[in-house]
Amino acid sequence: MWLAATGNGGSSLWMTLLPFVLMFAIFYFLLIRPQQKKQRQRGSMLNALKKGDKVVTIGGLHGTIDTITDDTVVLKVNDATKLTFDRGSINNVTARTSDATESQA
Repeated sequence: MWLAATGNGGSSLWMTLLPFVLMFAIFYFLLIRPQQKKQRQRGSMLNALKKGDKVVTIGGLHGTIDTITDDTVVLKVNDATKLTFDRGSINNVTARTSDATESQA
């Protein structure tokens, strides 16, 4: 009699925890994992920035990278205007420079 009660108690514990485990799995695959993937892609995009790349900042400013360091990026907006931004403020790259154009410059 005592063994039957213990077996039902263990079963009910798993039935109680199962929805929480399923909910965590759903959150992981629908929210956490895609966010980590986007973060990795953004990090690799920021690491691959080179002089001459055409970029757009988070604020929407379009420019060409004139100088780049570990932390900052100097964007050439037109012939006379250069603006300094934090490297993390780059939103995306619109055009990459090829190695052939860099070797000619």
